[in-house]
Amino acid sequence: MNKTFLNTLATILTGIFLVLVSCTPGSCFEETNAYVKASMYLTSTGKLLAPDSLTLYGTGMAANKIYDKKPGVKQALIPLNSSTASCGFIIMINGITDTITFTYTSYPHLLSKECGYTFYHTIDEPVFTKNNIDKVTIIKNTITTLREENIRIYY
Repeated sequence: MNKTFLNTLATILTGIFLVLVSCTPGSCFEETNAYVKASMYLTSTGKLLAPDSLTLYGTGMAANKIYDKKPGVKQALIPLNSSTASCGFIIMINGITDTITFTYTSYPHLLSKECGYTFYHTIDEPVFTKNNIDKVTIIKNTITTLREENIRIYY
C-alpha cells in the first residue's frame, strides 16, 4: 500500500508540475520589426565602407532622427510604415544631403505564438537624388526580420 501511495503521489505531483509549466506565458526573444537593411559602399572601390557620418530621418520628420551624425554605420536600418505604400527619407552621408523614396507592398507575417504578427514588405526600385548617392541596388527585395542585406547604397 505504501508503494501504491507513493506512485499515486508522484503521478499527481508530475501532473501539477506539467500544468504549471505549460500555463506560464512565453516571452518573445525574436526581432519583431522588419527594417530595410541598407549597406554603405564606396563607389570608387566598390567596397563596404562606413561613411564618416550618417544622418537619416523621414521626410518632414527632422525632429525624429533615426541616425544623427552617427559615425561608423556600415548598415543602416530603415523602418517602413505598413499603413502606407511609400516612405521618403532624408539621408545625409558625410554632410551631403540626398532623398530616397521606397515604394512597397506590406503583408502580415506570423512570427510565433509568443511574438505575434509583424509586417513584411516587398520593395520596388527606390527613387533617389544624386547629390552624393551614385546608385542604389536591390540585393533582396523582401524585407523581413532576418539580418539580410536588402539594398546597397553607393556614395
